[in-house]
Amino acid sequence: MLTVHHLNNSRSQRVLWLLEELGVLYEVKRYERDKTTMLAPPELKKIHPLGKSPVISDGDKTLAESGAILEYLSQTYGVGRFTPAAGTPEWLRYTYFMHYAEGSLMPLLFMKLVFGRLPTRVPIFMRPVARAIASGADKTLLGPQISNHFAFLESELAQRDWFAGNEFTAADIQMSFPIEAGRARDVIDGSRPKLMAFLERIHARPAYQRALERGGAYDFAKD
Repeated sequence: MLTVHHLNNSRSQRVLWLLEELGVLYEVKRYERDKTTMLAPPELKKIHPLGKSPVISDGDKTLAESGAILEYLSQTYGVGRFTPAAGTPEWLRYTYFMHYAEGSLMPLLFMKLVFGRLPTRVPIFMRPVARAIASGADKTLLGPQISNHFAFLESELAQRDWFAGNEFTAADIQMSFPIEAGRARDVIDGSRPKLMAFLERIHARPAYQRALERGGAYDFAKD
């Protein structure tokens, strides 16, 4: 049976969600982050050398990377479901957002998280300097870049119901995590009504709710 190696509060929630949308039978093996470092436990390295989640095991195959996993599941179990027809404008947008989520948007949000935590990870006497560095990075680089990206996403959803077109696709599942992360870090609020509405729509989907039941606590599931 297909197994999802699921880390709490991680990208692997998207994998559970797609499987619920597809109605595929699967089992979940849960892993918990270290409460101090917030890193994945060493047990995950027994599944994949990088020791990160998501990872799936499907027979003799082991696959990592969210986008690759979602595409594999859509093609293997979805028989074309949640994937636009090749060569269409919707397919081009689908392909773009499947790569954009982790290639362009998440690195910025991750850097914001790292700089935000920096002042608490250094000795007390260095914290004023660390706070100044973190503040400077946010004001001059990360803040403007992140704002620009979410303005772009807001404009995309002003043109269509979902990221690829007017039909829900796996690209919306792939985009869910950075948008949820942006909401959790208060870079998405009422000034981005289309993105807020997107969160409301995905969180209301029955398959999304079932995935939460299978995966356990997920701090990003708020509108």
